[in-house]
Amino acid sequence: MGTMNEPTMPMHPPTHGWDLHCHTVFSDGTETPRTLVREAKQAGLHGVAITDHDTTAGWMQAQQASVDYGLPLVRGTEITAQDGRVSVHMLAYQYDPRNRHICDLFTATRAARLERVKRMVALLSRDYPITWDDVLAQVKEGGNTTIGRPHIADALVAAGVYATRSDAFADAISSHSKYYIPTPSPTTTQVVQAVNEAGGVSVVAHAADPSRNRVLLSDSQIGRLVDEGLDGLEVWHRGNPEPERQRLLKLAQRYHLLVTGGSDWHGAGKPNALGENLTDDETVAKIVERGAIPLWNAYGFKEPQA
Repeated sequence: MGTMNEPTMPMHPPTHGWDLHCHTVFSDGTETPRTLVREAKQAGLHGVAITDHDTTAGWMQAQQASVDYGLPLVRGTEITAQDGRVSVHMLAYQYDPRNRHICDLFTATRAARLERVKRMVALLSRDYPITWDDVLAQVKEGGNTTIGRPHIADALVAAGVYATRSDAFADAISSHSKYYIPTPSPTTTQVVQAVNEAGGVSVVAHAADPSRNRVLLSDSQIGRLVDEGLDGLEVWHRGNPEPERQRLLKLAQRYHLLVTGGSDWHGAGKPNALGENLTDDETVAKIVERGAIPLWNAYGFKEPQA
């Protein structure tokens, strides 16, 4: 994977291209897949990716919107993983969603996430006026939604405790609060293996964001993931400081990794603006070339036949 044809290395963020990191109501975003595609079209993007957490539930709606608005769609998922002391988010693109290994991984992760959120709500309810029912009221797609901390934050906002989701994340549900419980996650090795088996392309999301981890992925950890089949690094992300971006670019050059960019858009759930960080056309073409499924566009390319 990481040792395939060497990509051209973009040394600066692209000014035109694709937003490859976006969330909808099927995880912790506030907008539908249709709204995502429509707004990406209006913003003049070349294409967009749907990357909800641990699910493909929003793909069908995004595919229909892609046809309706004439905007190409990359299909993906963001998967939470663990690498030693570091919590790592992995973006998986263009994999076969019917692959049993990756389906089982999502089922296990979503179940573990649900129990973790319930435990956090039980702790929070001792000090704040929220219940589990209040959290469920924030879930827009029922059992198809991957429930997480953002839904707790929205319940706290609805209860009048905080003005915004970001305020809740900065306080009661931050990773440093007494109510926080880590997300039970597979290892990065397991995720890369599962994505590879499903014919997908794996990229480490916001690979050097210090606000997410006190300890960042080291050069050696990234090198090990390359040996295991990692395809790329999300360099162009608002959370990666400039010195870290330069470190990541050097690693991408050394290991012939794809360099991607994305906004981490959540609609109204985060201040991140759709298209604020992009991936160039050449890199997207390589992702599609490597993936098990074709690009979905206005011609309605379909899934491969079983």
